[in-house]
Amino acid sequence: WGTNMDFASLDIREKLDLGNLPRDAGKPILMRFDPSLDPIMRVAFYGDLHLMELRRIAEEYLRPELESLEGVAAVRIEGGLEEEIQVEVMTSRLDYLGISIGQVTSRLAAENVNLTGGVLKDGEAEFLVRTLNEFKNLEEIGEIIVGQIERAPIVLKDVGRVFRGHRERDLVTRINGREGVEVAIFKEGDANTIQVSRSVGERLNEFLEENQRLLQDSGMEIVFDQAEFIQQAVDEVLNTAIVGGILAVIVLFLFMRDLKSTTIIGMAIPLSVVATFFLMFGSDISLNIMSLGGLALGVGMLVDNSIVVLESVQRYKDQGLSSMESAQRGASEVSRAVIAATMTTICVFLPIVFVEGIAGQLFRDQALTVTYSLLASLVVALMLIPMLSSLSLAGMLKTQTDEGGKQRGVAGPALLVRVVRTIAKGSGRAISTLLLPAYWVFDLLFNALNLGYPRVLSWSLRHRLIFFLAAVALAGLVLNNARSLGVELIPEMSQSEFLVDLEWKAGTPLERTADFVADIDGRVQAIQGVESVFSLVGTSGQSGGTA
Repeated sequence: WGTNMDFASLDIREKLDLGNLPRDAGKPILMRFDPSLDPIMRVAFYGDLHLMELRRIAEEYLRPELESLEGVAAVRIEGGLEEEIQVEVMTSRLDYLGISIGQVTSRLAAENVNLTGGVLKDGEAEFLVRTLNEFKNLEEIGEIIVGQIERAPIVLKDVGRVFRGHRERDLVTRINGREGVEVAIFKEGDANTIQVSRSVGERLNEFLEENQRLLQDSGMEIVFDQAEFIQQAVDEVLNTAIVGGILAVIVLFLFMRDLKSTTIIGMAIPLSVVATFFLMFGSDISLNIMSLGGLALGVGMLVDNSIVVLESVQRYKDQGLSSMESAQRGASEVSRAVIAATMTTICVFLPIVFVEGIAGQLFRDQALTVTYSLLASLVVALMLIPMLSSLSLAGMLKTQTDEGGKQRGVAGPALLVRVVRTIAKGSGRAISTLLLPAYWVFDLLFNALNLGYPRVLSWSLRHRLIFFLAAVALAGLVLNNARSLGVELIPEMSQSEFLVDLEWKAGTPLERTADFVADIDGRVQAIQGVESVFSLVGTSGQSGGTA
């Protein structure tokens, strides 16, 4: 990591030159791998139109639409039949008339001109001058004078014919058993894959709606989309974090059995997450698998500080102190312990930011996200939790009277507070009634744990040597098995697709290879569970695939 690729390539070339290869071996080719050279999307364009017409529509209409989008670096069109104006000359006539093939070629090049002619200045204005003399139709090409016999002009159509054809194909694109055209979209280096993919998808839908008459019954299908896998992974991690937060609140409610306390602590999770997003934006961290994984990892720890602070405040309330004094004393008493506990956890994750190489690139976002979420939870626990715990709806309902015996206060807000208080009490009772079976199961398990733990602890203290030897043996067994664990950079991931690379003997004609692949496509498509089959037959340019 961090190696200068120019020096590395020179070193490899030097070592290749020192090696002795077999006589029939070709010259080694050194190619750099750049992920940006792979398209982020592959779109199959198919229909009942002629393959030449499909290719023309893709190049003249679809490509400009997609390349104008922000974040799209290039659009490559492959497959189908690429239109080409072909000229077939009859060598017998050329020989008879004494005209060489080179003369015909030079005349074609001289008559089809589009060159710059300099700049014309008129005061401060400048005009670009171009020499335009391009062919507009096939008839113009056929009327080119390629020679002369006794002052009689010989035109191109006298010695050959001009017609529309197609270039020799080196790639065949197939989608679900039918030939089509592949549209490969490449993104810019600093563009967001998901945003580019979303923009391309919207523009494709608009293109199909606006050009229905031109396309007739043609259609498009996205056969590969990097954003789909990225979005799916991000959504799964995000859903896991949300479910983890909900389960954390439920566990809190089972222990505390108080709706107000659970609500106060539960607010620490969304508030800390929102503050974490702000810090992530300031650090230029996107929502990716690693950052959301760090957020999911920190969700369970977000409520730890709040629980400690709220328990300390509640203890002073039980001693008879006022809500305000209880909040002040309770938060002040545990503030040092809470800060120390948070900092020790941060000290575990923060050094990962300074790790170099690919490990640092992978885990930097995760380490910073966990650090930010813990810092946000610390601020929430020391600032917001004491303030919320000092609030009392009953205190807000009290009214005071002045010297004339009139009540001071506002009746409207007091009525609103009464309504909120009534709703909160009713909700608490309803939730407690619904959770009675959960209470019973939880109390049964927790009481069993309370009864069993002292016995296990007492036995361990009476048999210290046996317990110590058992712990050492278990640790040794774990360490011994740890040596057999595999080591890899990233675990295998499934993207709900299979890539099959087929290779035939060198020199096999493209048409024969396409027939073989068509037969394979039909068999694969008949397999239950296969949604679509996309194949590239021949060389695939920068993507380098063969089939």
